[in-house]
Amino acid sequence: MQDGGVASLPAGAPLRINPGSVPPSAFDILCALAGSDLPERATLEQALRPRRLARGERLFEAGVPLREVFVPRDGIIKLIYETAGGDAWVKAFVTAGQCFASVTALSPGGRSSFAAVAETAAMVDMLPYAVLQDLAGRHPPWQCALTQAFRLYGERKERREMQLLTLTPEQRYECFLREQPQLVALLKQRDIASYIRVTPVALSRIKARLAKAAR
Repeated sequence: MQDGGVASLPAGAPLRINPGSVPPSAFDILCALAGSDLPERATLEQALRPRRLARGERLFEAGVPLREVFVPRDGIIKLIYETAGGDAWVKAFVTAGQCFASVTALSPGGRSSFAAVAETAAMVDMLPYAVLQDLAGRHPPWQCALTQAFRLYGERKERREMQLLTLTPEQRYECFLREQPQLVALLKQRDIASYIRVTPVALSRIKARLAKAAR
């Protein structure tokens, strides 16, 4: 997951399912995490709450209690950290086939450390974490799904930290192109710049250098 997990039950790390014309359901994603079919599908589907978001609409704010896991069916969700001065830095982009949550908010008394906003129109399924915990406590495959989700979160978090702390801005941009090529044409340049921690002007220069080197 990501603390702003994605690809796991908590956020911020994404999990990709085989692409197809029909977006994977929340149950499909959890089965993929478990590596097997999961029992009590009806229990999960009765508990989930779908929410349709318009472009620019907030899914949730930073600093709020948030005991839910989020699974986009379509669209792009942007996870952001906001500073006291009003600046916003992009933590991650989440698309269909991924799931996320704030790890800190899943703990009793915890609150979300980041905000989530619809970068495009999107449909998101919201799953109560308590239901997932109950299923995991009664069924080993569900426990496997949650364990795998947290493992993927840890891997993604470590990779992201390594990129931010050890790579140049140009290398971080190349990582973004390699890891999320499907988003390049769909995102605003200022959001891509924020994700790799540079200004939009610096990103334009990076792109120009790469284009020149490719000639």
